[in-house]
Amino acid sequence: MDWSAWHDQYDLADSWMAQRLQTVQAQVGAALSGAPDGDLRVLSLCAGEGRDLLDVLAGHPRRDDVRAKLVELDARNTSAAAERAGRAGLQHVEVVTGDAGLIDQYEDTAPADLVLICGVFGNIADADIEHTIAACSQLCKAGGTVIWTRHRAAPDRVPQICEWFEAQGFALQWLSAADAGFGVGVHRFAGTPHPLRRGDRLFEFIGYDVLRQAATTESTAGNKRTPHGRRQL
Repeated sequence: MDWSAWHDQYDLADSWMAQRLQTVQAQVGAALSGAPDGDLRVLSLCAGEGRDLLDVLAGHPRRDDVRAKLVELDARNTSAAAERAGRAGLQHVEVVTGDAGLIDQYEDTAPADLVLICGVFGNIADADIEHTIAACSQLCKAGGTVIWTRHRAAPDRVPQICEWFEAQGFALQWLSAADAGFGVGVHRFAGTPHPLRRGDRLFEFIGYDVLRQAATTESTAGNKRTPHGRRQL
């Protein structure tokens, strides 16, 4: 997957990606507007070009209050994000080219008022989704917000993701409609932040295309099983 060219779909006004981006941006703006007075810390995991956050910050009244850290592995995307922040005059945005799956990346910013996990849950294994959600109690401060996305194609993990957040002390604030063509969720942390455990790997970014191919292969293999449950050779 070319994760730089992938962003081109955001420029197609009628694409589901453009609609999802607008939805996320609206929730980011609302989270910033509803945050307490004073400095605000924001983390973005697998930030891409940072459009979900940076385009909102550019015209938001709280823009000068925000200290943001965007972590993204693709250097083309981080270059685009840094350029985007520069054009908007966002002086307190740090763009890091690195592995967003390593929790150490966030040590100097966590716990944050807003954590963005967009474009991640559809590209990692279920066990890593659950593990990342569990780690959000280290990334998010009490009363802080997590905004996340996940596709709603089968298997639809959105209901399970909501349950995993709830189990970690996060209350659901908003969820996109089931028939929207995408999933966007907003959870608020009602618990007490945990110390950041250095060295922890949150997830391994696999990619939706690889996961989909694996699921297809598994399904095909399953269809070849005999009535006794043994796979035909």
